[in-house]
Amino acid sequence: MKYEVDDFRLQTSRFEELWSLDPTITFLNHGSFGACPKAVLAVQQQLRSQLEHEPIRFFGREWEPLLDDARSKLAAFVGADIQELVFVPNATTGVNSVLRSLTFAPNDEILTTNHEYNACRNALDFIASRTGARVVVATIPFPIDSPQQVVKAVVEQVSPKTRLALIDHVTSQTGLIFPLQQLVQELQQRGVDTLVDGAHAPGMIDLNLQEIGATYYTGNCHKWLCAPKSAAFLYVRRDKQSEIRPLTISHGANSPRTDKTRFQLEFDWMGTDDPTPYMCIPTAIAFLGSLLPGGWTELRQRNHQLVLEARNLLCEALEVSPPCPEEMIGSMAVVPMPTTLENRDFMSLHDELFDQFNIQVQVVPWTESPWLLMRISAQIYNTREQYEYLAKALRELQES
Repeated sequence: MKYEVDDFRLQTSRFEELWSLDPTITFLNHGSFGACPKAVLAVQQQLRSQLEHEPIRFFGREWEPLLDDARSKLAAFVGADIQELVFVPNATTGVNSVLRSLTFAPNDEILTTNHEYNACRNALDFIASRTGARVVVATIPFPIDSPQQVVKAVVEQVSPKTRLALIDHVTSQTGLIFPLQQLVQELQQRGVDTLVDGAHAPGMIDLNLQEIGATYYTGNCHKWLCAPKSAAFLYVRRDKQSEIRPLTISHGANSPRTDKTRFQLEFDWMGTDDPTPYMCIPTAIAFLGSLLPGGWTELRQRNHQLVLEARNLLCEALEVSPPCPEEMIGSMAVVPMPTTLENRDFMSLHDELFDQFNIQVQVVPWTESPWLLMRISAQIYNTREQYEYLAKALRELQES
């Protein structure tokens, strides 16, 4: 049986019309790819028209000032110096750029966790296979009772051979906010550099990269910052910038310019592409910050409270326990699926919810009990009624 949205009297958010999302879909997965507001897309279209109207003038005269302005606004937003940031199309590219630039010897150890995003774990394995380095995995329990369990698990795996630690800021599979600043400090005290996969953090968490102190940090702007797709950044501490090269070597490698660092000259121009996603970041920052009287602070708090409320009602409906403390949650939360739904794999449960109920939500396989997790997201266009609808759909599937 296919349920209609009206059967559950879904209340829409007054902010929904600011996005282009399909109104027939209950969209609870902002975390995977984000969603770009209409106003930001309109600016991107203007920039693309400007580019195509006179491509030579655009790339010769207009491109760099626009890029530098975007970098300046982003640096202020994430608490970094403008000279510490370059743009990359996504956080996975940022992670690969650092890993491919560094030199590892046989028996060097690269530390990560069992919550690491699959794409970045693949990059680690690739580097290990090429260099003879060994990937060491810190096992962080899930469900989890305290952020200190993360610190303890990571620190216990550090050895004299540990060269680098790849750490999530917000985990993709389990939606946990790691105690990043403490982790960075503990690792630095042991002589270990940190590469932070902050894919979900910009816009979800109030960032100050200089305070965090990581050696390298990469984050997406297309997720919770709501910029267009292919907008992300790589932060590299100044004392390490001479080591880090882009994946594509281009004109910046031998540029005679001295007004910018080699780090920015190389990353800023890697060949002809569409730079408009980066140039829309200031608009995205300003637009999202204008939606509520309290700006970004109120937006983050609103999304945080909504996802906690949604997690609680889902856990109650499914008779399962919350798997982590509230302090480890931002705008995403994971709910363990009960044993009555574990006969489904993650794709079949996702597809049933989408095909039968028009619900778009992330379903995640996990490596141990609970074997199946559901990750919900909360953005300003979401409402409590949408999560109630999800709960009703899950109960219906339990009974089927």
